[in-house]
Amino acid sequence: MSNLFNITDKSGRKIRLTKERWQHITLEHPQINNPEELKETLVNPLKITSSKYDPDKVCYYYCYNKNIKRYLMVVVKYLNGEGFIITCYHTKKIQ
Repeated sequence: MSNLFNITDKSGRKIRLTKERWQHITLEHPQINNPEELKETLVNPLKITSSKYDPDKVCYYYCYNKNIKRYLMVVVKYLNGEGFIITCYHTKKIQ
């Protein structure tokens, strides 16, 4: 499985985006078409929250898009100290 990118988030944790996950994101959420937005979300998030449902998942939120009235949310799962992006989509609220 090859990576589209590897990045270090705001808190110094390593995160990767695989080509398979990018394909999932662009197929399921076609309005998201620039991986640079995901990088920006991870490096300069507006807020980082833990998932209510899975303690290994973290949600990164990026600035509010006034055109679509939504935040960009990137969901990252951490296993054995390494993070990988599961999905990304727009949401109305920060959870």
